[in-house]
Amino acid sequence: MRIGFFTDSYHPYTSGVVRSIDLFTSEFNARGHEVYIFGPGYPLIHYPKEEKVFRFASIPTPTMPDFSIPIPLSAQLGTTIRRIDLEIIHAHSPFLLGRLGAYAARQYGLPLIFTFHTLYEQYVHYLPVAQQASKLLVQAIGRNFCNRCDLVIAPSRLVESYLREIGVNAKIAVIPTGVDLEEFKNADPRWLQTNYQVNPTEKILLFVGRLAQEKNIDFLLQSFCQVQQVIPGLRLVIAGGGPQEEQLRRLCLKLGIDRKVIFTGLLPRHQLVHCYASADLFVFPSVTETQGLVIAEAKAAGLPVVAITAFGAAEMVEHGKDGLLTGHSQAEFSAGIIRLLQDRSLYELMRHRAPLNAASLSSASSAEKMLASYAELLELKPSSPSRYEPVH
Repeated sequence: MRIGFFTDSYHPYTSGVVRSIDLFTSEFNARGHEVYIFGPGYPLIHYPKEEKVFRFASIPTPTMPDFSIPIPLSAQLGTTIRRIDLEIIHAHSPFLLGRLGAYAARQYGLPLIFTFHTLYEQYVHYLPVAQQASKLLVQAIGRNFCNRCDLVIAPSRLVESYLREIGVNAKIAVIPTGVDLEEFKNADPRWLQTNYQVNPTEKILLFVGRLAQEKNIDFLLQSFCQVQQVIPGLRLVIAGGGPQEEQLRRLCLKLGIDRKVIFTGLLPRHQLVHCYASADLFVFPSVTETQGLVIAEAKAAGLPVVAITAFGAAEMVEHGKDGLLTGHSQAEFSAGIIRLLQDRSLYELMRHRAPLNAASLSSASSAEKMLASYAELLELKPSSPSRYEPVH
């Protein structure tokens, strides 16, 4: 199959959406399929020319300097789609390039799939307009876009329920992104201790993700402040980058935990795998995740998880088996961390079970499910010599 991914975010930007695109592209290519990326360019960043990647002119955003808004215009799009003989269009955003992909799918009678990666209404703090009205507008845009698609991919059952609640009546398939389990087989369990001078006697709590408001990291820092008063021999490692980094560093100083918290910045993928493997516990305070892919990665590395009960995290953690799900208060979240660090037998049980449970979330399995969904849609919209005659 020849598959076109239309996305509003792509390398060098880092996000769960980009990670999902990478994993599915790798798995599809390994099976002999071809993936073409239609994504944004980044005018302030130099990157090499990429095969099968088509970049659109973009404008940097004032509220997110590392993110650019693609301009969904191209006189060559139709020619390109015909030349590469696309069979499937898969949108990864309901906005700019996602809508361009939807237009192309309608024009040429191609199946249109959309993955609902993000709870978009939770990101309206980036918009300089009335936020309540923006939430309703963004929700309506997502609902209407879903209902134009032949198939909507929900990363979790809870997201599927959410989509039905807001009025999506299109067909929905639940397919998580999955995890590349092979990455974790030879990870270094002492990498953080070696590279960040962590004392081997200290326990390491790890957070991986974008340093932005929606990830709730200030909550994590305040909770860690409480936990380390009960269990002093701890370090918190925050792996990732984003617009809140300086603000979070200042909060660490204010809380008096700046010597206990390590900010690694963005890490290359191979180093991030070592980072997971050399931690003791994964802590995840976000309440906006559709699937919590980093939770699955932590489990693949053998880390028990403490997360707030919300959307994707609630489905990714098996409470009491490979981690603990807590309420939304700092007291409950902190208590969950303390419990796992103090109850050694429970901790070891979860550390043993975490990678076993992660095996059911392999990217290979998810790719097979996605390809089966594509094949089913192609049967409903068979190709023909006139496929690229515009449909009116």
